[in-house]
Amino acid sequence: MLKKGTKLYSILTGSCPKCHEESMYKVKNPYHLGSLFKMYERCSHCQTKYKIEPSFFYGAMYVSYAVGIAFAVAAFVVAFFAFNLSLFHTFLAIVGTLIVFMPIIIRLSRNIWINIFIKYQGKSIQID
Repeated sequence: MLKKGTKLYSILTGSCPKCHEESMYKVKNPYHLGSLFKMYERCSHCQTKYKIEPSFFYGAMYVSYAVGIAFAVAAFVVAFFAFNLSLFHTFLAIVGTLIVFMPIIIRLSRNIWINIFIKYQGKSIQID
């Protein structure tokens, strides 16, 4: 289902958007908060530069808004319709969901943002 060569693969795994051969992040676990934003400068396989320009990932803030809304809507549907919680408890469920999933939302947003600008090109020859 999740194959190399698809944008979805790169977005969900955090792998290089150009070759899908390695992770862009120094620490794969987004819940290691001290390393949440630490990325490699370049891909060791295809030499793709991840930070295309200074402050490149500021644009991911706009994506994180949409991703956060998607998580909030999912939390609302589950809490209000599946568990029949009151509006107040549903609100608490939404806030809790956004707090718990914030590191994942941040990483997903960065992955989506870079995949907008860089497309998959398959295996490339490593430059020494």
